[in-house]
This record gives sequence, C-alpha cells and structure tokens, in this order.
Amino acid sequence: MKQTYQTALRAGVASMVLGTALMSVQAMAQTAPAASEDTKTIVVTGSLLRRTSKETVSPVSVLSTEALDARGVSTVQDGLQFLAVNNGPALTNSFTANGAFAAGASAVSLRGLSTNSTLVLFDGLRAAYYPLADDGSRNFVDLNTIPDDIVENVEVLRDGASASYGADAIAGVVNVKTKRQFKGVSVKGEGGISSRGDAPSQRFSVTVGKGDIDEDGYNIYASGFYYHSALLYNSQRGYPYNTDNWTALGSASNGVVGGVTRSGLYNAGTPTSSIFYVRPANAGNTATISGSRYQALNAGQCNGSTYVLNATDLAARDANGNLYNGTAPTAGVCQVDYANNYGVIQPDITRFGGSMKATAKFNDSIEGYVEVNVMQSSSYYTGNPAVIRGSAPTGIYYKQFNTSASGANYATGSGVLALPVYICARNGASAVMVNGVPTVPGCSASNGTLNPNNPFAAQGYTARLVGRDLDTPTVNETRNRVFRVASGLRGKLTDGIDFNIGATAMHTNLRRTYKNYVYIQHLLDAIADGSYNFVNPEKNSQSVLDYVKPTNVKTATSDQFQVEANLNGKLFDLPGGPLQWAIGASQRYEAVNAPSANSDINGPTERYYTINAFGTVGSRGITAFYGEAEAPIIKQVTLSAAGRWDHYSSGQASFSPKFGLKFKPVPELLLRGTFSKGFRIPSFGEANALPTTGYVNNTSAVFTDAFLAQYGCNTRAVDASNPNGYSSCPTYITNGSYGQTSLASPNLQPEKSRSITLGAVFEPARWISFTVDYYHIKKTGVITQPSNAPALAAYYSGAAIPAGYTVIADAPDVNYPNATPRVAFVQAQLVNANTQTVSGLDFGAQIKKKLWEGITWTSNLEASYIIKLETIYPDGTVERYDGTLGNFNLTAGSGTPKWKGTWVNALDFNGKVKVTNTINYYGGYDLSAMDQGGEYMDCSLNPGYSPTGCRVPRYITTDLNVSVKVNDKFTIYGTMNNVFDKMPPVDVETYGANGYNPVQGGLGILGRYMKIGAKINY
Repeated sequence: MKQTYQTALRAGVASMVLGTALMSVQAMAQTAPAASEDTKTIVVTGSLLRRTSKETVSPVSVLSTEALDARGVSTVQDGLQFLAVNNGPALTNSFTANGAFAAGASAVSLRGLSTNSTLVLFDGLRAAYYPLADDGSRNFVDLNTIPDDIVENVEVLRDGASASYGADAIAGVVNVKTKRQFKGVSVKGEGGISSRGDAPSQRFSVTVGKGDIDEDGYNIYASGFYYHSALLYNSQRGYPYNTDNWTALGSASNGVVGGVTRSGLYNAGTPTSSIFYVRPANAGNTATISGSRYQALNAGQCNGSTYVLNATDLAARDANGNLYNGTAPTAGVCQVDYANNYGVIQPDITRFGGSMKATAKFNDSIEGYVEVNVMQSSSYYTGNPAVIRGSAPTGIYYKQFNTSASGANYATGSGVLALPVYICARNGASAVMVNGVPTVPGCSASNGTLNPNNPFAAQGYTARLVGRDLDTPTVNETRNRVFRVASGLRGKLTDGIDFNIGATAMHTNLRRTYKNYVYIQHLLDAIADGSYNFVNPEKNSQSVLDYVKPTNVKTATSDQFQVEANLNGKLFDLPGGPLQWAIGASQRYEAVNAPSANSDINGPTERYYTINAFGTVGSRGITAFYGEAEAPIIKQVTLSAAGRWDHYSSGQASFSPKFGLKFKPVPELLLRGTFSKGFRIPSFGEANALPTTGYVNNTSAVFTDAFLAQYGCNTRAVDASNPNGYSSCPTYITNGSYGQTSLASPNLQPEKSRSITLGAVFEPARWISFTVDYYHIKKTGVITQPSNAPALAAYYSGAAIPAGYTVIADAPDVNYPNATPRVAFVQAQLVNANTQTVSGLDFGAQIKKKLWEGITWTSNLEASYIIKLETIYPDGTVERYDGTLGNFNLTAGSGTPKWKGTWVNALDFNGKVKVTNTINYYGGYDLSAMDQGGEYMDCSLNPGYSPTGCRVPRYITTDLNVSVKVNDKFTIYGTMNNVFDKMPPVDVETYGANGYNPVQGGLGILGRYMKIGAKINY
C-alpha cells in the first residue's frame, strides 16, 4: 500500500512539474539553478558552469539561514542590511517612516552605488521591481518579499555580473536560493522586546514536507509564516532622539537672536509651524495693517507650552533698522516639539505568507520543480499634522497656487492665504481664490455673515492665516501583496550536454493610503463657507474633517515575466582539466503602473498639500543571448570569458563582456582577477515618470549677502561657534529646504560600467583561510539631474536663469512679505552626464577549529573599506563622498562611511549548546558633503552644535545568541542584540531620522533587545 501511495504521489508531482516546466521548453535562456545542487557539482551565482570547487574567479559571500539563526537575526532582510559590502544609500525599514519615496520597502546598496546598481534574484531568476522607485527614480527589489523560512542561503556576488544577468548587476548580485527539498515538520516561534519594554516583535512559521528526491523521486513541501514588529516613537527613546530641543547639545551662543536661544538649536515654533495664527490685512488682502503682528487664534490650543518673546527680542532691530520680529506674535509662539509629539523611529510592520514547492525526478538525469509564493507586507506610521499653507510637490501640469483670479502672481507680495470677512453657504459651488482669499462666488456683505474664524472681520479686515491643526497627525499605510510562480527543468540533453530551463511570473500589488492630509480645494471651500473651526479645531465634526482631509488611496502594480534556458558541456580536455562552455538565451517582460497619488492634472487646487506627486507607467520587453567558457590551461591557471547581448523594446541595447583569471601557484594560495563591462538600464522613474520632487536642505553657500540682508541678516559671520552661518538671521531661512524636481526623459541611454577585481585566497591550513579583494568600478553616462548650483546662484543674485532650468519661487514670507522669496522648486530634465567611480578593499577571515574534545570554535570576519567614491561632472568638477555625509541627496543624508564589518565567533559544545557572539562595526564620517557645498571633509555641514564636533564617531554593537538543543526534535534559543545598550552616535545633520543615522543606527536605536524562541522538528 505504501509503495502504491508513493508511486501515485510521485506521478502526481511529476505531472504537475512537467506540465508547468514544459511551457518554457521552446525558449532558450540562462538561469542559475533554483535549488541547491547535488554533492558532486555546484553552480555559483555569476556563472553558468558546473564545478566541483567553490574557489571562484569572482568573490562570493554566502549568507546561510543557519548562520543567521545562530546570530539571532530574525529575517533575511535584516541579515542583508548587516552585510559589510552594503553601504551608502541603502533603504531600511526604519527610513520608510521618515519620508522615503518607497515607503514600506527595504533594499541593499552594494559598494555605495545605490539600490539600482545591485541586482536581486530569486533562485537565479529576476524578481519584479517594487512599484515605487527609491527617490522616485531608482528601481529595486523589495527585500521584504523574501520568503524567509524556505531560504537555504543567500549568495552575494561582489563583482559585476552583467555578462551573466544583464542590467543592474554593476555593483554585484544578491541571489536568494530556496531549499531544494524539505522533509518532516518544522515549527518555529519567537518573541522579542526591548529592555525598555517597547518595540515588541513576534515571528511564527510552520513548514511541512514529504518525500526524498534521490530515494523517492520527489519532494513536496509547504511553508507559512507570520511576522510582526510594533511601531516605535521617538518619544520612547532618550535625548536627543526624542526631541527637537537640542539646546543642550551646544553652547548658548549658538542660535541666540535678540537675547533668546532658538532656531538652529531648537526651532521652538514659528507661526507657520504651530497652532493657527492670524494677522490683519486690508479687505483686498494686498497689504497688512500697519503695526500689526500675528496673534494666536486661541492661545489655549498651546496647552500651556508657549514660547514667550521678551521685550528685548520684540524690540530687536536688524541691520536695516527694521524690527527683526516686527511680524512675530505680540505674546509668543506655541512651542511644538514635533519629534516628541509625532516622530516615528520604526513603522509598524506585519508580514505573512505561504510558499509551496514540488520537485520531481523524471529519470536519473532530469529533474524539475514548481514553486509558488504568496506574501503580504504592510507598514503603518504616523507623521506631523498636515499644513494648511504650503507648496504641494510639483506635477506635470504645475501651476503656482498663488495666482489671483486676474492672473497676477502673488510673488509680488500680495498672496498670503487669508480668511475672508464674510462667509456664505456654497450650495454646491467651489470656492475661488481672489487675492489669496477663498471666496464663495457672489458672497458679499449683502448676503453673507461675518466670519467667526476671523477676529478682525468686524473691522472689515481679512485675516492672514498660518499654522496647523495639531490634533490630527497624518497617517501613512502601505500594503504590498506579492504573487510569484516559478518552474524549472534541468538535466542531461546528451551524455556531454546539460540543459537548464527556468520560467517565472511575479506580480506585485501595492496599496498606499494617506490619511489626514489637507486637500487644497476642500480647504478653500471650508474657509469660504466657515465650516472649519480654526479657533477650536478639536470641535470640528468628523464630517468636516473628512471633507477637508479626505483619505487618499492609490494602487500601484509591478510585473515581471521571464523565460530562460541554457546548454552547457565540455569540449575537450586541457592540461588543467576540461574546457567548459555554456550558451543561453532569455526573454522577459517587465512593467510598472504607479499612478500619482497627488497629480495636479485637474489644476493646482485639486490636490493635497505635501503628498508627493511621483507617478510612472511603463513596460518593456528584453531579449538576450549570452555565453561563457572556462579553460584550465594548466593545473595552476584557469581562464574564463563570458559575454551577453541585451536588447530592449524601448530602443536601448548593450553588450557586456567579462574575463577572468585564476592562478594557484601553490595549494595554499589562490590569486584571482576579473575585468567586466556592465550597464544599468534607465528606470521607469527616469524614463517615464511624472516630475519627481525630493527635498534638499539649503546650505549657507547658496545664498548671497544681498538676498539675506532682506531678512535682517548681517554679513556672513565666520567664527568658532557658527562657522558657516550668518549673525542675526532667521534660521528657518538658511536651514530650510527646496524641492528638487527631476523631469523624466525617454531618450536616456543606459549607464555603462567598467569593473576590475583583484584578489587572493590564502589557506595555510584546512581550518583557517583569509581573503582580500580589491575592486574598482567606473560608471559613465550616469543619469542625473544637472547640478542645481547654477540655477540657485542665478536666482539669488538676480541674474537670468540658465537654459535647461526652471526656478519656481516660494510664496512671500509672512514675516518679510517684501523680501525676495526663497526658491521653492528647481526643475531640470534628467541627462546622461556624470562619471562615478568607487574603489575599495574587502577582507575576510574564516576559522573552524576543534579546541577540545566536543568543543568547536568557528570565527568569521568580513570587513569592507571604501578607498574612494566620487562623481565627476562634465565640466571636470569632482565631488568626493567616502567618509562623509555625501552623496547627501542620494543617501538621504545617511552618508558613506569608509568602514563597515561584522565579526562572528561561535562555540559549539557537542552540537548540544551553541554560543554565538557578533560584533557589528559601522565606521564614522565627517559632517560634510561636497554635493552640499564646501570641500572634502571640511566639516562644512557642522551647524556649530554637534556634540562630537566635525565627525560622527564609529558605532560598534555586540549581539549574543545561545541555542540549546534539548533533544533531536526540540531546540530553544535566546538572543540579546546590542548587549551593552549602546545608542547610535548623535548626527545633527542627517534627515532620515531624528538625531541619528538610520542606516548606521539601524536596529541599534532599539537599544538592548531580547528575543526568546523555540524550534520543533519531527
């Protein structure tokens, strides 16, 4: 009976596998095997050839799930973020809660070359891009879609691999390999919490499998998992991460204006960033009433936390003799600590899903598989309350909001948003803007009533309005569903030729939900008819709030379809071994449909404040042919060569060659080197997107003295306490930001790369080995937005704006309405212009030594050092980033440290008890960034109150994991991450987190974190 059952099951699995796999037999393409190989031969990521030695010509790191378990790392995504070669503009889950374009996702950045130069594969096959692009331009694969519990290991190729895989493999390849087979039942559960009693997490998984491929001819297994980590607020961590009040970080002389310490050390609140304030203006809203100042509509909204301006401050005069605070409130400004009240360190993340894989042997030489993965990943986080006055990010039909009914531009100083004198019922009509005043058409004294929100209405004055409703934080949610099917068939075509066929289809469905963001037209309607209570916002009905702040839901999708096949074999024997060859072909289709969540296609008021306008739609087909050969000339010398030709339906084409050399003069030493060329295809965001706006911090270098003098600033002050600022200058002017708007171009060409690696593997004894590899990568035709410097310099000096740029001015400053407005947006089209180079060294050491009977010591050290990372512009200008916060715009101010590494030591006691210690090292960096002005490592971004001076120090954390095998079926384990509860170094300039670097700080900001779990296998 048992034999009959197994025969039937085997036949059923074989039929399912064969039926799916044969759908792709007619296509000829390349893929690395989707499963672990048999014990005789292996195929390593980056090569088509089967080999018996793991000594590869290209450096490869293997991250096994067993090793991650031993370290207490809960997810493959977390493990990849710890990689020594993952540096620069990586995308972490924590950053998604702090303004990332690609919210809800995680990605690696090998060699500091950004997420779009690292290729991520699943079983050697491509995966669908995350529907949202990093910074609105960089396509990447979301690491949160990795099905953790069926992963065998992750191979990280630290070398260019376009000759094998095509586009995006410039800095390297991350290949996630799933288990070839699983037998029995495995149940795993764990829970974690910080030593402060917050940020709890839970993880649970079940895997069930039956059959042995080699003995029974089949294996089928299924797995399901659930993972959750709770939201963590800034207020739940210590100083200075929990507050905007950084006065304790520097001397009292920094940021003192009019005798009061504020702005720069602590933006204690301005009329535009706290509760609602009003200032009287004439009925036409063309001029403020002489001598008036802003006043709180309801000081009680401040909850007793008021920043009071003293008499000296109120009387302070600037260099022009004008009242420095002439427009400030008469009594004070509501002090709002946004970081403490609303800041989020990490979002709430929930992931769950299931996988199934069936593998069958059809005969002694042919094997096939089918794999199905279904996953959902969700994130939730809150943000600052929405503004009721601001510049919505630009869109393809951008028009300035500050335009009167007559077409006059409010940049002349007459367009500040104001409450009308009279309000009227709209009766279905939309409000119109008349000189900045939302008005119901036809509303006047004859048919309207005095506006209860306007304290100056009885005097016939409008009330210029600034501020926020502090009672309703914004809410951001993402829900990403991923569906993937893959199949493969491999075996022998003849005695001397092997074949390998693979096919995959993947669909990603991302839903984005934005709550409590202000819809501009509805705000104008509510102002015009008086339905929104600005005096007591907490008394607004839910229906009014829903109207002014309607929920915005948008869905984006991404698709990837791929069919690949290759043939490989041996031609003849050389003195060092057989000459191997492989040829293959590939056909794939990829598409992204990500409509804008905030398009202004219907006009500038039919949209939301501050929701990004990014959107893109595109698709393309790719055909590729490639081949590879390896020739062991003699026993000590092996040569290899590979090449691939890719053609895109969008018109681009590229040929990518690669050459390698292995030289083993003695058994203990291997010398290796490669030369390759690669390419990165323009992303959908770069070629097809709506204009994309990212916000860039102003630096003092962009302003002229003449411009700043209009804001009461004295000439540039250079002293020890404030080396890069101005005296008597509002820091919200110099420390603000502007929108950098990139305009897509369908005519972009691929970025080209040239890569060289040189390395050595030294194994003086069987139990110890050392590796060192040098790499140099040069990218040309790098896609970029032209430097904004010429446009900014022209605008602030009053000169003509250079061709190719559009500069859009901000609305007039409410405190200095007659001053030239700051820049709100700089628009420029993307071009192939720059050259980027990176060089560095990778180090590795492995030890596995039996110390005493029953005790084995294992040690694994990996470290990466960036020698130089720089961008060269067409005019010859060079910006160097390694060891600094640069490339500031690309890394979200998280920088590019020179050093990063991990050192793992484990003691195994008879296989019963295993104690593992991990040291994580993240190098420090200088507070400078050449793309923000200044010179290399010149401390130009130090605002004068950094507690560590010009340099953010290195960050070292220690993890400890203890695993006890109670019996053959039951194992318990405990993990303590960040054993010494060491918080990240303070960084006052990065904008990806409050007071610390989100990439450097990573999980360290959680503090000491403890997990306990159990595994049952039977």
